[in-house]
Amino acid sequence: MSINKDVVKQCIMDKREEILSLEIVHRPFVFEENANYVFVGLRRVGKTYMLYQRVLQLLAAGISIKDILFVNFEDERLSEINSDDLNTILEVHYEMNGTDTKPILFFDEIQIVDHWDKFVRRLADAKYTVYVTGSNAKMLSSDVATTLGGRFLICDIFPYTFFEYLNAKSLELPDNWQHSTIEKAKVSAAFNDYFHFGGLPETIYFKDKRSLLQSLYQKIYLGDICARNNIRNSRVMGLTIKKLAESVKQPTSYNRIQNIIKSTGNNITVGTVAEYIDYAVNAWLIMPLENGLAKISDRETVKKYYFIDNGILNLFLTDAETSLLENFVAVTLFRKYGHDNLCYLKSNYEIDFYLEQKNTAIQVSYSIADIDTRERETASLIQFAKKHPDTRLLIITMSEAENISLENQTIEVIPVLDWLMSL
Repeated sequence: MSINKDVVKQCIMDKREEILSLEIVHRPFVFEENANYVFVGLRRVGKTYMLYQRVLQLLAAGISIKDILFVNFEDERLSEINSDDLNTILEVHYEMNGTDTKPILFFDEIQIVDHWDKFVRRLADAKYTVYVTGSNAKMLSSDVATTLGGRFLICDIFPYTFFEYLNAKSLELPDNWQHSTIEKAKVSAAFNDYFHFGGLPETIYFKDKRSLLQSLYQKIYLGDICARNNIRNSRVMGLTIKKLAESVKQPTSYNRIQNIIKSTGNNITVGTVAEYIDYAVNAWLIMPLENGLAKISDRETVKKYYFIDNGILNLFLTDAETSLLENFVAVTLFRKYGHDNLCYLKSNYEIDFYLEQKNTAIQVSYSIADIDTRERETASLIQFAKKHPDTRLLIITMSEAENISLENQTIEVIPVLDWLMSL
């Protein structure tokens, strides 16, 4: 049975009214005027609000709300919709507005409808401007790239940066805020929350942030990972994620994870471990980092894995500070420079992060007050710098700052908040 047109009209009108009443936190994103977009990322990371932001920009530029068609496919009134009904939505829009002007289309969570891709591709070919989001339970960036080809720009949406986080909390950074005791205290308190509970937008508005993050993780774990991939033994999948969290600072092999899981009394093959890790990566829960000095085969099987959000990682950890610091630096570097421009280095020495395009080697250490820790972190940097002169050498700490001069090299020791502000 075809969907009722009156129901579709009601959904469209309700969404219009909602959008016109919205006040949103704008994120720094520049839209191409005539491009089609697909926004992908972790669940609840703010993909829908990117659509809202674009609609409000268009309205401010003089586009009529009647020339915008926004449909949320998670609306329960559309729960019975199928691929045959998709064109009906477009027909309803034209009937409502009495015009043949092509609307600008916003489809939120359209992956719920089977064969949505053919519909969206046809609209793009017909020169409609289309914006799409989808939960990673059924729509991943790799899937979209294959399905929609060069018709759409695929944009990865991350949790808030710290600056977006401050903006969302209505905290402005006045000039010379670093020299004001009060302002510096405000920023430090905000960073402490951001560092421990992450940058997912909803966490700003909840006092019990941990319970919110636990609920969100369960949706990602059970829906975007287990349900999408038809995983029968969800317990073993959960153990895999837990062990990746506990190993977040260490290069981790499939064999190592297999042995740890076997020690808990659960049988699993190396191939299944590899699949499970891929599922977590594809759901945007974790991000892999390769060893830039390893053989190609080892790069694929031994990697570091970081969590896309500190708040979710913190759910798994007890003594969390050192892991959270390295994870935080990793996510910041991923966002700033992209996955392809970042690696770690491990041979007879180990460098936590290396940015070839910036010629920068980075170590992360919560504190280097301990002599052994100081010698370990500096020795690797000096050894690398001997073969790669003119490399910028950094140690990012939680609060310590100094310049270390060793063997004609200078190592900058910088607190993480200062480093973040310098970016």
